[in-house]
Amino acid sequence: MIFQNIKIDINFNKILNADYTQHYGSCISYQKREQEDIHESLGKGFPASYHEDNTRIQQLWFDDGEVDYFDLGEQLGMEVVTVSSILQPPGNVITLHRDTFFQIKKKYPDRANEKMVRANIYLEDWQVGHLLQYKDVNGEWQTNTHWKQGEGFLWDSDILHLGANVGMKDKYTLQVSGYLR
Repeated sequence: MIFQNIKIDINFNKILNADYTQHYGSCISYQKREQEDIHESLGKGFPASYHEDNTRIQQLWFDDGEVDYFDLGEQLGMEVVTVSSILQPPGNVITLHRDTFFQIKKKYPDRANEKMVRANIYLEDWQVGHLLQYKDVNGEWQTNTHWKQGEGFLWDSDILHLGANVGMKDKYTLQVSGYLR
């Protein structure tokens, strides 16, 4: 199990100023199907009250060159494969899940035995109502708030987590995924 506090130093303006109206979506369709074990262990299955209107995200993907994969990899101690950012509007949640690294597995099926990780990085300082909950390496649930821009976590697929924006302003995060060095 891998879980680390991280901090990176890059210019976030290009990511923050991107056109997030290009994509609206929700992760619940695959989470309901592929992560039933989580929902059964913590409740009575996936709650019907979650739907596409309260689990909305606006996600953008960045190619190497649009953002500097090498610099990100050096700061994070990983080989970067994908970079995306998520705008989470007020009143929305990313339901409890584990990262499955679908895009990486699809792109590199021959590297299944290498350790895949994701860095979840906050693009702005914490705002009231923005939070991340995760189950730490000791099996205890933690709630993360009061972060600073560039801070975040690096974890593998064993870390259960969820994100919520119950505040009044959009919440922005950067997801950098790849192989641990």
